[in-house]
Amino acid sequence: MRATCSRNRLSELLRCRGQGQWQFQCPYQLSPARGMTRGRSVKERSKKKRVHALEVAIERWKVLSKVLTVVEALKKEEEHVTPLKRLEILRPQLGLVKPHKVAHFVRRSPHLFEVCRDNRGVMWAGLSPQAEALVEEESRLLEEHSPTAAQYVTRMLMMSVDRRLPIDKIAHFRRDMGLPHDFRTRWVHMFPEQFRVVRLEDGEYLQLVSWNPNWAVTELEKKAAASAGDANASPPGELSLPFPMKFPPNFTSYYRFRGKAHHYVKTGNTEQFQKMTYLSPYAEAKGLTPGTPEFDKRAVAVMHEILSFMLEKRLVTDHLTHFRREFVMPQKLMRLLLKHYGIFYVSERGKRLSVFLTEAYDGTELIEKCPLLRWREKLLQLTGYRGRMKNIGKFDASSDSEDYLLGGDDDTVLDIESENSDDILDGCSISDDSEMDLGDTDELCRD
Repeated sequence: MRATCSRNRLSELLRCRGQGQWQFQCPYQLSPARGMTRGRSVKERSKKKRVHALEVAIERWKVLSKVLTVVEALKKEEEHVTPLKRLEILRPQLGLVKPHKVAHFVRRSPHLFEVCRDNRGVMWAGLSPQAEALVEEESRLLEEHSPTAAQYVTRMLMMSVDRRLPIDKIAHFRRDMGLPHDFRTRWVHMFPEQFRVVRLEDGEYLQLVSWNPNWAVTELEKKAAASAGDANASPPGELSLPFPMKFPPNFTSYYRFRGKAHHYVKTGNTEQFQKMTYLSPYAEAKGLTPGTPEFDKRAVAVMHEILSFMLEKRLVTDHLTHFRREFVMPQKLMRLLLKHYGIFYVSERGKRLSVFLTEAYDGTELIEKCPLLRWREKLLQLTGYRGRMKNIGKFDASSDSEDYLLGGDDDTVLDIESENSDDILDGCSISDDSEMDLGDTDELCRD
């Protein structure tokens, strides 16, 4: 039957062509009953509602993240020194492509990294005295932060549907939550009264040991209780607290796309969403139906709570999507984040998207900063890239490319392996008889 209809339609088209009535039609125009919509990507949907201050914050984080990658690689080496060529395996993590080298990246931060040539002509890289002092300070701050980080990890286990999470997935949050470098080997065994490691067929999991009712309270509830002067914790159930929303000064509630008005935030829908009661992230959520308003609002509450646990109140969106099943969140999580603009802000700079908790920021700065964040600010002050962040008026998706990181064109980048590098490295040498165990190069790429 379908083949007969197709042949009849083709015969009709050929007959029209012979009569001079031929007009080209796209396949979706052949059947008036079917229409195709033009999809818009995430960037097209949110291009006109960028928050400049948070874009500056994401650029600062991207630079800091790449510097921390090199610092952590050198920390794993004996005496914090390694041949410069060995650092080349970090090229993918730093976003560098040939002909740019990790050596160029290292040379841009002389206050953090020292580059030397030994008597055999081998180039070596190591941490500067200032960086060594910062590394010792970080170790102390991580130990002090461990009880707080353990509480946040425990609360994540309490929110999960099975009261356990894969350790590999928690490792994605290591830097964001302030977990120590030995998170997998030592830290997970330090709090046996809160969680323990269990080995299942598909890997290692962190299992909740005991439920703490005092921790089954959201950060939003704590702020509301502090404002009302009520310190009594109630069992997790339905909540009716509105989510704080923050918009940029020049914000407009709609924009025009292809001649039509599209609303970022519909006032009526927003008021209805804020008044709706929702299930606490710590309550049982197996009975919720995906796609319902109650399901979506609980997912917003879960994401709000997880972002509140992060040091910078910001996460790479990929890390959130890894936990869709464990935290009972919708499959199209990005659509939910974009829908609730004002509660969250999604930045598209670079190859990976990041989501912010807007209420936690005042311009480019966090309102509340822990000691670990202030330590990162000190580390950023010793880098050579922050001058480029003063002029980011143009939003370029490739801003994390090698030219941005290196601070200029190829002509301005110093090649430390050139003939003129001897003058720069004069007076810095490593003896031939220095012995060090360089270890396996795979360790440099491991979290």
